[in-house]
Amino acid sequence: MSTEREVMTWELFGTASRQLAEQVVAGGFQPDVVVAIARGGLLPGGAVAYALGTKGVGTLNVEFYTDIGQTLADPRVLPPLMDTSELPGSKVLVVDDVADSGRTLALVMDLLAEHGTEARSAVLYTKPRTILQPDFSWKETDKWITFPWSAEPPVEGALARPND
Repeated sequence: MSTEREVMTWELFGTASRQLAEQVVAGGFQPDVVVAIARGGLLPGGAVAYALGTKGVGTLNVEFYTDIGQTLADPRVLPPLMDTSELPGSKVLVVDDVADSGRTLALVMDLLAEHGTEARSAVLYTKPRTILQPDFSWKETDKWITFPWSAEPPVEGALARPND
């Protein structure tokens, strides 16, 4: 992995989110629901949902990365769990910040397929080594990415919580 970083500013995030939504529209996919993969996909998921005019938004909390370049053995879904009872037959757009290894995205796509959805995936960045090529991606990079929402450490006095 390169030590050089890809830096996304808030302004670039706005541009990238809108261009990602334009790719979805150009691809002919009209989602009923946007599912953001928390935590990294929360802001991109919301921005893309707004750009698409999609009001149905859910989140699925998946833990995999524990630090730069450090992961758990396998990604795992964390509580609270998303209510999937209304999803069968829905068109779902899964949004995350990055498809790095692709394992988190693959886990979520498999879960949604088990619930009878027609799902597509959209990410801001795709890494060349991903095992799952997203349906829509704003940019490819092999660098570690600094996102505007995670560029700073937690505020002083913030307590580390389980699963952080």
